[in-house]
Amino acid sequence: MAGRPKQPLSVIQGKGKSNHLTKNVIKEREKQENMIRGNTDNIEAPSYLTKKQQEEFYKIAEELLRLKIFSNLDVDGLARYIDSREMYISLLKEIKKVKATEVIENEKGMKRVIHNESYNKLLRSKNILFNECKAAAGDLGLSITSRLKLVIPQDDKKEEKSEFDKKFGDV
Repeated sequence: MAGRPKQPLSVIQGKGKSNHLTKNVIKEREKQENMIRGNTDNIEAPSYLTKKQQEEFYKIAEELLRLKIFSNLDVDGLARYIDSREMYISLLKEIKKVKATEVIENEKGMKRVIHNESYNKLLRSKNILFNECKAAAGDLGLSITSRLKLVIPQDDKKEEKSEFDKKFGDV
């Protein structure tokens, strides 16, 4: 499907561009967006995570719940992020132990510096894990740029209407 992705109602209203939407369209969109938000009654770390990973899971899940952008449907995505992040960190530690080049000596005693193929393979794996982590973090709103793209649901607080709005607000 061509065109721009559909933006949540609060983004449209935040940009001040909701004047083209009728009250009925606004009510319908609010209803649809509330329906797809998801429940938060069964958020538990998956059993395949280690104890340390489960602690990290609950720590991040708590923050995402406070922002009201996390639900039962996001549990597996967060678990995948934590798992790939741990593998990424582990691989970084291993890469630091490996040198990028090796010195070899031929039968005549001459030394030559060559490229270490193991180092290249580790770097490729690192890049794959980094991209996996970055994508999962973006989907969950774990980076500042991804949070700016997300809509943080506002509390349903009714603002006090001004005298003008009381008289002419529903016109």
